[in-house]
Amino acid sequence: MDKKIAGLKIPYFIIACVVIIVSFIFDVLPKGMVGAFLFLIVFGELLNLIGNHTPIIKTYLGGGAIVSIFLGAAITYYKWLPADSIKSINTFMTKGGFLDFYIAALITGSILGMNRKLLIKAAIRYLPCILGSVIMALLLVGGVGLLFGKSVGESIAYIGIPIMGGGMGAGAVPISKVFESALNIPSETILSKLVPAVALGNATAIVAGGLLNRLGKVKPSLTGNGQLVRSNDDSLKAEKKENIILEDVKDYGAGIVIATAFFTFGAILAFLFGKVGIKIHSYAWMIISVVIVKAAGVVPEKIEHVAEGWYNFVAKNFTSALMLGIGMAYTNLGQIFEAFTPSYVILVLAVIIGAITGAGIVGYFVGFYPIETALTAGLCMANMGGTGDVAVLTAADRMELMPFAQISSRLGGALIILLASILVPIFF
Repeated sequence: MDKKIAGLKIPYFIIACVVIIVSFIFDVLPKGMVGAFLFLIVFGELLNLIGNHTPIIKTYLGGGAIVSIFLGAAITYYKWLPADSIKSINTFMTKGGFLDFYIAALITGSILGMNRKLLIKAAIRYLPCILGSVIMALLLVGGVGLLFGKSVGESIAYIGIPIMGGGMGAGAVPISKVFESALNIPSETILSKLVPAVALGNATAIVAGGLLNRLGKVKPSLTGNGQLVRSNDDSLKAEKKENIILEDVKDYGAGIVIATAFFTFGAILAFLFGKVGIKIHSYAWMIISVVIVKAAGVVPEKIEHVAEGWYNFVAKNFTSALMLGIGMAYTNLGQIFEAFTPSYVILVLAVIIGAITGAGIVGYFVGFYPIETALTAGLCMANMGGTGDVAVLTAADRMELMPFAQISSRLGGALIILLASILVPIFF
């Protein structure tokens, strides 16, 4: 009875659950942030607890993250809650910007809190890992596709490229536009073929994240336990600072300002560069701007500490809520069910395995730990963008790798769009 869930002892947590359930019975869950936040935090923590204590799931499949995401998806798909409540929660996750708010805190705080020498040294070697991941994934799915009577081009174009493309908005949608211009087929028709691959690839990547975490426990030599660079130089060690507590309550407010200001600056750069034809996602510009100021050493240590403290607060308190929200708002069980044929699943697995092995092998040769590289340059290329990054790293228990995960999703996603524009005319 002394155990706490969502910061509350069990009796008080049960009272909070009862309040939510009664609000569903009378269909009066407050709309907007209040009701959505209450439900996601309370039931997200509950599902996380269940997943982390369920045999097999906790050991091999990513624990609470998997349970939260897929039960969340089931809630929306089977309409287990009142329609107004589901709509309000989904709006909070999407149009309400909760995901952006969370990612802004994680990117800003995790980069500013990084070892500066480590950041500079790792950034130089990271792009080859992304390229290794993409090349191996596309080659493997093309080869396996031949076994099922599919052409190499078909397997790569409709399964490999969309999975490695950085999600929906920054991946599948622009990729469908590339296909449309090359093939004179409506983008809506093409998108209907790409979406199942993205959805099933994302689900598989999350599970694979949990499996890689398990592999790291069995083979400790393959992992840095959240540290990317293999080095005996203590100045390049990544320090885990999971329990940072800011001394002044107002510092948390400052942390919000710092994170959201960098996020907004990224949006400004995306707009300005978009005007001259350089279309790069605002997340990518945010990452670039934070990396530049960190590498230049121009940010006061106090600001870095505050940003990192806010990041830790968000990661510890909102991650379970976000997992449940990702399931409800971003994971379509219907699309996953439709794609669930043996041959299609095998082809998706081929992409994921290729992404993992390609990134891991290249990562090893450039001085990275294979598992950390496979997670970031591999699975975070193969998942559904920002939502997938959070889910994969949560399943793998390596949230400190978020800066590299976002580089894969955003800059790597842009690379895939460029690659699609080159390969589609060749194959078709």
